[in-house]
Amino acid sequence: MPSFRARLQIGDVLPGHRPEDVLDTAEAAVGATHEVAAKDVEVVARVPRIVVRFTVPASHRRAEDEEAAAVGARMAEAVGGVATTGRLDVLRREGGRWLPVPVDR
Repeated sequence: MPSFRARLQIGDVLPGHRPEDVLDTAEAAVGATHEVAAKDVEVVARVPRIVVRFTVPASHRRAEDEEAAAVGARMAEAVGGVATTGRLDVLRREGGRWLPVPVDR
């Protein structure tokens, strides 16, 4: 199964939510339809972002990438209910590298 990562920049947590809700919401949004392989919070250039790694059933590359992009967009939408969000990146594992997948958002 192809492996993907959805990375989403996070700003302020919205009133009534805890910081833990951000990653929990992202995991729940992805896990509703796909197997979550890993999750993490990173800080790059002082900007926090969440990373959720997941798999997509094998079919053909375009369909896999489109499905992964949709999963990432759904995750970003869900997280937008608990925190302000920024840039979304969806990456596909190929060999030892992570390659970008086009995402319409």
